[in-house]
Amino acid sequence: MFSSQNGTCYQAEEEFNIEKGRLVQQQRLKIMEFYERKEKQIELQKKIQSSNLLNQARLKVLRARDDHIQSILEEARRRLGGITQDHNRYKDLMRAVILEGLYNLLEPVVLIKARKQDLPMVQSLVGECLNSYKQQSGRDCKVVVDESDFLGGDTSGGIIIQSGNGKIRMRSTLETRLENVARENLPQIRNALFGANPNRKFMD
Repeated sequence: MFSSQNGTCYQAEEEFNIEKGRLVQQQRLKIMEFYERKEKQIELQKKIQSSNLLNQARLKVLRARDDHIQSILEEARRRLGGITQDHNRYKDLMRAVILEGLYNLLEPVVLIKARKQDLPMVQSLVGECLNSYKQQSGRDCKVVVDESDFLGGDTSGGIIIQSGNGKIRMRSTLETRLENVARENLPQIRNALFGANPNRKFMD
């Protein structure tokens, strides 16, 4: 009898130890999984933080580059007035923009607006430009130079040309032409100043 009871106690203790071992192992696995998740979370947070810092640094570089380009363009705008100081060069430019306007509009009547100080030059170029226009296009055109409403003082030179009915208007001031050239050639300007971007697949 004693031996039977002793055997039962032994079996119960063994089962208890097995169950205890199983529970301990479960808890150990849970603890290990918990810390593994924590380590992964910490590693992910580090990667996110590092990525954010890298992006912030890139944005600062891009802003600095854009600021530098804008300062160069601003300096170019300040120098636009120097073009008008060279009379022959400026006259050639005005001839070109008048002809460009005529060819782009292809209208029977056009109106040209210029700076007040450029009025005599524009008037002297109209006849010559009309002759060239007619020879190349085979079209007649009447050009009216505005003698009462002039371009403002914020314009360094150039013209505004529009159709007689006012529906089509081209702004060919020096400032506008500089902006157009800068926009069209911005990728080349960036490359010239900062070198080619190895991550850039397309030029826009």
